[in-house]
Amino acid sequence: MSNSNILRGTMLLTGATFFSKFLGMLYVIPFFALVGSEGGALFQYGYTPYNIMLTISTVGLPLAISKFVSKYNSLGDYQTGRRMYRSAMIFMSITGFLSFLILYLGAETIAHWILPVDEIPEGATLADSVEDITIVIQMVSFALLLIPGMSLTRGFFQGYESMGPTAISQVVEQIVRILFLLSAAFLVVKVFEGSIATAVSFATFAAFVGAIASCIVLWFYWKKRKSHLDKQLALQTTTHDLSNWEMFKELFSYAGAFVLVGMATPLYQFVDLVTFKRAMIGINQGDISDIAYAAITLYGHKLVIIPVTLATGLSLAVLPALTKSFVSDVKNEVYQQINQAFQVILLLVVPAAIGIALLSYEAYGTLYSLENIDLTGMLLRWYAPVAILYAFFVVSASVLQGINQQRFAVVSLGIGFAVKALSNIPLITFLGPKGSVIATGLAVLSAVIANFWRIKYTIDFPFKQLFKRGALVAMFTIAMALVVLVLKWGLNVSFALSDSRMGSLLVLVLCSIVGAIMYLWLAYKSSLLERVLGNRVKKIERIFRRG
Repeated sequence: MSNSNILRGTMLLTGATFFSKFLGMLYVIPFFALVGSEGGALFQYGYTPYNIMLTISTVGLPLAISKFVSKYNSLGDYQTGRRMYRSAMIFMSITGFLSFLILYLGAETIAHWILPVDEIPEGATLADSVEDITIVIQMVSFALLLIPGMSLTRGFFQGYESMGPTAISQVVEQIVRILFLLSAAFLVVKVFEGSIATAVSFATFAAFVGAIASCIVLWFYWKKRKSHLDKQLALQTTTHDLSNWEMFKELFSYAGAFVLVGMATPLYQFVDLVTFKRAMIGINQGDISDIAYAAITLYGHKLVIIPVTLATGLSLAVLPALTKSFVSDVKNEVYQQINQAFQVILLLVVPAAIGIALLSYEAYGTLYSLENIDLTGMLLRWYAPVAILYAFFVVSASVLQGINQQRFAVVSLGIGFAVKALSNIPLITFLGPKGSVIATGLAVLSAVIANFWRIKYTIDFPFKQLFKRGALVAMFTIAMALVVLVLKWGLNVSFALSDSRMGSLLVLVLCSIVGAIMYLWLAYKSSLLERVLGNRVKKIERIFRRG
């Protein structure tokens, strides 16, 4: 696969994922208006255990099937990949159903873990109840019946280096989910004057509705491309006569480690799920625990995750090509592909994350509410730089899989999880709610360092070029930050714009545009854009000149 094709597939999948995540950020704005911080916290109480069960039910197979199919296709054996897909679909149907039963029947037990009823001071009122949390978890559990098989099908298409089915189905799933979520919440709250808990329970059920839409899209793609896939089967010259046991053994050798890697964010959030409220009550800040929890795990996370989306698209798109290069032992190509993935993170994610941090109060106040902005804006400012670490973790973990070191990813995630679990309560106790964010940052940083060490140790990857480009990005980001800070200061001194939502919006838009132009101009003039993104920069330049 040529570098231009790698970049084309990367851009397609990254664009679709970015658009999907962008929609995911947009919908929480009206969602916040309907259910508030307390509803957002309740929403996350349901989604965090669901995400963990989803990762367990898929057992890392979507990424693994991509690698498996890519490997045997490159050997001219298309039948083995098809056989593996059929067998894995049966397996995923079983694990999805079992995960649904466990989450649905165990919802009340999980609710008791989340809500420390025995630790609530006498006379204090609770925004949620065990019953509320139970029904929210049960409603979201239905999505487990469909999403494992759906994810496997996306991985199968990616093994053929076809990113379209994943991209389109992902966008359709998100659109349908959001439309159902907002419509249901609006009807419950505004039309029928129902409770916030009821609105949130229907909002979580939207995951099941979105999954149905995605499955329909993937079915159409399968029907459309089946004839082409069958032709490849008819023309193949090599066949590996593997038993089902041998195929699953190889598949799980790829997938086993990534059962846990896919749980990175849910695991960190699970630590917060069972410790955050307790720690906040312990320092007599239980009254703001739901506001802070929602700001970190839902509303703030939706903003922070947008830069990370670039890394997610990269990790999915580069894996099949990286696997091919590694199996073929083309070391220079392996180095080039890894460098490209990491450098795009530096080029795009670093300035975006720093920009969110600089404009955190304006961003949160504009999109959600200025109420409690001293708390929520501060938490977003601390959380934004963690996006850089998340991005490097996602891509470095994918690189480990591509160079057949996926088992080490368990070690690095274990290190990160241990850091988060051990430091969360102490840091919250001493630093308040931002201690949770710092604990997450330290956890992800530990995992990234471990992954980088393993990549260097395994293939002797040269980090020199990455460090040089990183220094250049750092200088441009600092220049951008200075311009944004001066402009923000001038606007607030002259007009006190940040005191209102419209004023915050104006500051956010002006500073974002000026900062982005400043950074991109420096990156373009230094030829950094062209070095990282290739000839597409010249094509865009020609389009602008014609215009």
